[in-house]
Amino acid sequence: MLKTVLKAATAAAFIAGPAVAEMEEKLVTVVTSENPQTQLMSMVLTMQALQKGAEVRILLCGPGGDIALDEAPETATAGQPPKDMSPQGLLKAAISNGATAEVCAIYLPGRGEGPEVLMDGVGVAQPPAMADALLDDGAAVWSF
Repeated sequence: MLKTVLKAATAAAFIAGPAVAEMEEKLVTVVTSENPQTQLMSMVLTMQALQKGAEVRILLCGPGGDIALDEAPETATAGQPPKDMSPQGLLKAAISNGATAEVCAIYLPGRGEGPEVLMDGVGVAQPPAMADALLDDGAAVWSF
């Protein structure tokens, strides 16, 4: 009996091994925090995932959306210790490294503004597409 269980477990691990190795790594980072340190750390970790080859989407909502504004508040643009990086600076770096960045669909209407106030490279999320990304079995979702 024990031999049969061990053989089955070994076979399952052997079969699952290649499937895991072939699985595409996807990440959706959701940023809603108004705290600049939290915003920065969300971008630091997202950049790490990008550098490891993950396909990254960034969703910025509420106060988190402010880092995507062309004229962002100082909290989004001021460098923070220890490396004098800012949330917006790392958002720009993530975009230039292949991340897709979008504000929530209701962010701009809530501000009474249009997409022209967003920095280059940031779009407006479409709820059906974003729901698909969040529900994707192969995606991790990080929320800050």
